[in-house]
Amino acid sequence: MEINITASIVLYKNDIEMLNKTIGSFLNTKSRVHLYLVDNSPTDALSVLKTEDWITYIHNPSNPGFGAAHNIAINKAIESDSGYHFIVNPDIYFEEDVIFEMVEFMRNDLSIGMMMPQILNLDGTVQNLPKLLPTPFSILWRKIKRPSKAYQKFINKYELREVDKSLIYNVPILSGCFTLINVKAIKTTGMYDDDYFMYFEDWDLSRRIHKLYKTIYFPVVSVYHAYDSGANKSSKLFKVFIKSASVYFNKWGWFFDSDRKKINNEALSQFK
Repeated sequence: MEINITASIVLYKNDIEMLNKTIGSFLNTKSRVHLYLVDNSPTDALSVLKTEDWITYIHNPSNPGFGAAHNIAINKAIESDSGYHFIVNPDIYFEEDVIFEMVEFMRNDLSIGMMMPQILNLDGTVQNLPKLLPTPFSILWRKIKRPSKAYQKFINKYELREVDKSLIYNVPILSGCFTLINVKAIKTTGMYDDDYFMYFEDWDLSRRIHKLYKTIYFPVVSVYHAYDSGANKSSKLFKVFIKSASVYFNKWGWFFDSDRKKINNEALSQFK
């Protein structure tokens, strides 16, 4: 029986050359994938990317945000009886068959609700994206990075930087730049929270799935991510970042989050 696999990329006035590289990555898999392009751009200029039957282009100029746009594709995936759905950033590409490897690993462990591969910078260095659940102090300290010695000790623990880079493990926060979601899990926990326009919606979803399923870091395969860190360069995006942080902590708790310490300790216990 064929396993139904879908994926979605949310677009907003992106560079077509980079997008062609991202979309072309899906040709490097023996798995059959249907890709949804949800375009939040004001015009449908990016509709030229719809070049094959396995690609569906959806123009969505109301621009409800990253998670809300992905929800459109996730609903389509559910309607098509997809078993596995990939969330993919438009600045991702991969050269190996990450799709097959990740789906096979998830298919053989029904307790997994979400997975992320190793994410690499364009120079091949590893991005430290798996994380423990954050406190407001975690978010602030990642911005100021001072005092340097204390910050380094904090960030090594928070981003699990000293964990063996080849180790597969269960972690409460996975980045939304490239994730595989078990559609059964998303039916149970719900999709992205539309209250987030951009930023933190992936952490929120990862945390919800982690409560009921494993959320696995899977460094057996890797993808490249042309990370831009927009919130550190644009005052407009920084305001969006702050607003989303407030949504997250209002939802889960600022300084009194009863589950945070317990979940983080469980994650850290894997490495003792």
